[in-house]
Amino acid sequence: QVQLVESGGGLVQAGGSLRLSCSASGIIFGIHNMHWFRQAPGKQRELVATITRGGNTNYADSVKGRFTISRDNAKNTVYLQMNSLKPEDTAVYYCHAETTLLPRGDYWGQGTQVTVSS
Repeated sequence: QVQLVESGGGLVQAGGSLRLSCSASGIIFGIHNMHWFRQAPGKQRELVATITRGGNTNYADSVKGRFTISRDNAKNTVYLQMNSLKPEDTAVYYCHAETTLLPRGDYWGQGTQVTVSS
C-alpha cells in the first residue's frame, strides 16, 4: 500500500521558518519525481517546488530564494525548508510523487496545514 505522509506544518509568525517532511512507503522512491503543492482557501492548488529523481530542482516564482526542496533517498523522504514565511504562504501543503518509469505511479499525501500570522 502506497503512503505519503506529510508532517511539520503548524502556526508560525511572519518571517519565521518551518520544515515540512514527506515520508513515502510502498513505492520505489528513487525513481519518482517529488513535488510540493499548496492550496489556500478558495484558490486552486498550485505547484510550489519540484525535485526530480536526478536531483534537479525548480520553484514557483513566489517562493524562489525562500524555500528549498531536498530529498533523502535512503530515508524515502522529501523535505521543504520554508524561510522568511509570509501570510500569503498560508495553505495546506501536499506532497506528490510521480514517475513515468515502470512501475508508473502518481500519488498524493493527505496534506499538512501551514498558517503564517502577520
